[in-house]
Amino acid sequence: MSALNARPVSAGVLDAAIAWQLCLDAGSGNAQERADFERWHAASEEHARAWLQLGMLDQRFAAAAGPARKALMQSRVSLRKLGSGLASLLLVGGLLSWVNAHQTLGYWLADQRTATGEQRSLRLDDGTLISLNTHSAVDIRFTENERLIVLHDGEISIETGHKANDLRPFVVATDDGRMRALGTRFLVRLEGDGTRLSVLQSAVAAKPQDSGDEQIVHEGQEVLMSHDQLGRINTLKPGADAWTRGMLVVDNVRLGDLLGELGRYRAGYLGVAPEVADLRITGSFPLHDTDLALKSLLPTLPVQVQQRTPWWVTVMARNDK
Repeated sequence: MSALNARPVSAGVLDAAIAWQLCLDAGSGNAQERADFERWHAASEEHARAWLQLGMLDQRFAAAAGPARKALMQSRVSLRKLGSGLASLLLVGGLLSWVNAHQTLGYWLADQRTATGEQRSLRLDDGTLISLNTHSAVDIRFTENERLIVLHDGEISIETGHKANDLRPFVVATDDGRMRALGTRFLVRLEGDGTRLSVLQSAVAAKPQDSGDEQIVHEGQEVLMSHDQLGRINTLKPGADAWTRGMLVVDNVRLGDLLGELGRYRAGYLGVAPEVADLRITGSFPLHDTDLALKSLLPTLPVQVQQRTPWWVTVMARNDK
C-alpha cells in the first residue's frame, strides 16, 4: 500500500466501510444497494482509501493458515449478524498495523473500556465514581503518591472520593496534559483537536503536556486543552453531563452536529443530506435508543429517515409528494 493510501481514515468512514463490507459480503445486496455503494465509494477519496485498507486486511487474513484461519472465518460469519461495531473487533489484528485509523492500541489494552453505545459506571477503591461514555477506555493507576486515571479514548465523568485519610492527588491524564481535581465533579472528553475539560462542581487545575503553566478551571466552566496550551475558558453549556443520565440535550444546534453526536452511540453509518444539515434543533434525545431519537425528529423538522440496512441510515429532506 502506498503512503498516500496508508493515511488514517476517520472512525465514521471506517465504520461505514465495514458496514458496506458486511452488506455486500453477505450476498444479499440488491442492485440498488450496489449502486448506493458505488456512489458512496466515489463520493470521497477517503471513502476509497478506507475500502482499499479493508481489502488489504482481507489479503492478510487470507494468508492465515490452519486453525487460526478457520477460527477467523467462523468469527467473521457470526459477527456479520451483529453490526459494524463488533465487526471492528474482527479486524483488530490488521488494524494494529495502522492503529490510528480507527482506535488506539490503548483502547484495546485498557483496564476498563466500553463498546459503541455502551455506558458503564465504576466505584473505585477510594470512593471515586467514574462513568465511561460510549466507546471509552481508561487505565486506573493508583500508587502511593497519586490516584491517576489515564483516558485513552472517549469521555468520562468523575466524581472524586473524599476519604479523610487519603491525601493523594487525583489526576486525569491524556496525551494533551494532566487535570488535577480540587475536590470536584467534572467531565473529560477526547476530541479531534484536544482534550475538553468541563467542570460541574468545585474546580480542576489543568496543565498542558508541553507547557509549564497550570490554570484553575472553575465550576460552570469548560476549556479545550491541546498539548502545548489551554484554549479560552468558556461558560459550560447546559446539559453537558446529560449523557450520564442516558440523554443528549441540545440547544439550537445544527442537525448535522446533532447526528454526528448521535452517531457515536450506534454502530455503522449515520449520515445527513447536505440540504438539511444546517437546520437548527433544540431538544432532548435518548442515547440508549437512537432509532427512537431519530424518529423524534420527524414531527418538528421537514426530514425523513432512510434506512437501507440496520447499519446504513441517512436523514434527508422529506418528500412531501
